[in-house]
Amino acid sequence: MRSLVLIGHGSHLNGESAGAVYRYAELLRERGLYDEVVEGYWKEEPSLRQVLRTVRSTDVTVIPMFISEGYFTETVIPRELGLGHQGPVPPEGVARVLGGKTVRYTLPYGVHPAMSEVILARAREVLPDLNAEDTALIVLGHGTTRNQNSNRVIYGNADRLRDSGHFAEVHALFLDEDPKVGTWPDVVKAPRVVVVPFFASEGWHTLETIPEDMGLTGAVTEFADTPNAPQTVYYAAPVGTHPDVAEVVLQLAQEARGASGAGGDEDHGHAAAWNAFLALARRGTRIGEAMITPQAGMYELRHALDEGRPAADLQTLVTVEGLRDRTRRDEGGHHRPVHTLRNLPRGWRAILTEAELPRAVHNLYPAVVEESYAHHTHNLRATPWPTTARRQTGIYTKVTRATSEQVEEVAQDVCSKCLKTRLWAGERLGSTVFSGVPGAIPCPEACTLFIAEVREEVSGKRGQGGHGHDH
Repeated sequence: MRSLVLIGHGSHLNGESAGAVYRYAELLRERGLYDEVVEGYWKEEPSLRQVLRTVRSTDVTVIPMFISEGYFTETVIPRELGLGHQGPVPPEGVARVLGGKTVRYTLPYGVHPAMSEVILARAREVLPDLNAEDTALIVLGHGTTRNQNSNRVIYGNADRLRDSGHFAEVHALFLDEDPKVGTWPDVVKAPRVVVVPFFASEGWHTLETIPEDMGLTGAVTEFADTPNAPQTVYYAAPVGTHPDVAEVVLQLAQEARGASGAGGDEDHGHAAAWNAFLALARRGTRIGEAMITPQAGMYELRHALDEGRPAADLQTLVTVEGLRDRTRRDEGGHHRPVHTLRNLPRGWRAILTEAELPRAVHNLYPAVVEESYAHHTHNLRATPWPTTARRQTGIYTKVTRATSEQVEEVAQDVCSKCLKTRLWAGERLGSTVFSGVPGAIPCPEACTLFIAEVREEVSGKRGQGGHGHDH
């Protein structure tokens, strides 16, 4: 048995941030090469602190779904996963045994040499007849002066594609460091120019900044007044959204240190938790704000407050992905980065098989079954707030300066809206869903939303509409 974990950044504010990771997880599940594919996030759920608890296998490969090496892949993700590693990740990755699981952590997918082929595929989408006589390629990166590894991947891909002989010239340009993208008219001589953004997803930079800096008006822009005019620029979609990235992820996983086809065993604690939960579900149960009812060999899930409403009055969902997407936003259409907030939308019902039920419940309430069962069996360890605060780095180090009054003030605002009981703050929880109390859910550690809000409180920015913590 083997588990594959895809790690994304996620967002406390933007519900679309996790979309690319979800899509790749779906593609990889369809391939069937791993027994399960699980997503984890820095700013959403399951969090980096929770995700390893949610996997079924003792053989786990973790892929950072980032376009380049940097602070998150070298510091944040290894720290939050408990890998005991900081700094550059070696080419073969890092392997550790954590809680009885063999965990392999790889480089981010964006640095794999096979990404050069993805760049070429993107270029051919916008200009199928590109050639080495009259076509130039610009590999466009973000760039930063804070981490040299950020631009190394851009130059590496440019070198490989230059050596491939597909283009008359190949250039590496950047948004935030030299040589900047705005200099392209002085640098590129070929009459046809393909620009491929080396970005993980569509966003402000690919939709606004790059077109503005280059003077683009659409997918194809004619220039009559450049030093080497006339020139035509063909603007491709970002590499990170190409389906071939899934193949790159598989290559990374197969090349990870100690990877083998044999895999591991089923994690006994995980299996015990879900066997116990399925026993409850077969009789009908509730978890959080959702209720589960067995129906003729299938299961119906709906909001508990919709109990008794005719099925015709509700939107019927028949896939796990449909349920996930329907419940990622609240009634007002706002993103739900923390799923145990008391804002599960109403008006739907999902009809699923027993095989689909665990993943459906996982999407509704990530890690809740595993953590609730661990608490029910006295095996859940809480992490006190001071320990969590001291672990933070970068812009979040200032949370260590928060007074107990500030922490409690944030808790009154954030945690009071959540179903969970704050074990990390010393609160006691005598029951769980396994003892028949659907809203009794343990919170062993402060979530990243809480950490971000404490930072805003210490900075004096809470309530001022500032969302700098979501970058």
